[in-house]
Amino acid sequence: MAKGEKLIPEFYEIPAKDIMDKRVWDLPLIEKDAGIDHVLSILTGNDHVWVVESKGSKKMVGIITEHDILDIFSPRKKVSYFGLPNKKSLHYETFEKAGHVMSRNPIRCSPDEKVKDALNKMIVHRIRRIPVVKNDEIMGEITLHHLIRKFYAFVKTPIKKEDY
Repeated sequence: MAKGEKLIPEFYEIPAKDIMDKRVWDLPLIEKDAGIDHVLSILTGNDHVWVVESKGSKKMVGIITEHDILDIFSPRKKVSYFGLPNKKSLHYETFEKAGHVMSRNPIRCSPDEKVKDALNKMIVHRIRRIPVVKNDEIMGEITLHHLIRKFYAFVKTPIKKEDY
């Protein structure tokens, strides 16, 4: 069997905890009571932000993506002029806090689930990122870009004699 034929099945069997981005301190986290201005400041550098229960907590309660913000920006009725957004044009009172705009209970995976299970969830639910959660606390994430980087590194590992 050629190395290429073995790579994907081997990659699929890796546990999420061994492939996830473990840098929790570097994850885009925000508390559900944070103001929308703080949410937007984080989204200027990230395409998503994980919402946690409170400051210092890792209990995950939601996610806010660029798409969620696009829904806010999209006018429900056709308007003749949509100039620069302001609090009134964006219906500010309906989303003052992160908890108002987040998608609740995002799809998640456990640390012991295999890569193939996380990928299947991502495909079925049409998502590009999945948090790795244990006891309701976020401990890392797996993103599509992260998987590509990890698979590339997996492919580049030296071929062992038994792989010939």
